[in-house]
Amino acid sequence: MFASYVAVTVLAAAFNGLTAIANFIGHDYPKSQADMLGVPRSWMLPLGTLLAAGALGLLAGFVVPVLGAAAAAGLVLYFAGALVAHLRVHDRHFGPWSFFFALAVAALAVNLAYHGL
Repeated sequence: MFASYVAVTVLAAAFNGLTAIANFIGHDYPKSQADMLGVPRSWMLPLGTLLAAGALGLLAGFVVPVLGAAAAAGLVLYFAGALVAHLRVHDRHFGPWSFFFALAVAALAVNLAYHGL
């Protein structure tokens, strides 16, 4: 169980951290997604900050398990909000969203299972 917990948590932290960096540096993909969803580009920094906080929180969960669970739950809520944003504009391309949402749910599940919270 420990190996699964570490692998899923590190993978989720890495992908969310890289996505946060893409938001911070103004990469074309997050900007095009924001434009398509009607999200102001001024939100890119705050949204990237939420992703970065989630990634760092997942890693902090190795030391303080409740932080990891809270970070994973926060990422689940973040991506639930992203689903609402996609549905609001009738976008049905859920490939990237489903990957990130599943990764956040998996991180939460292995954290809760491993720590018995």
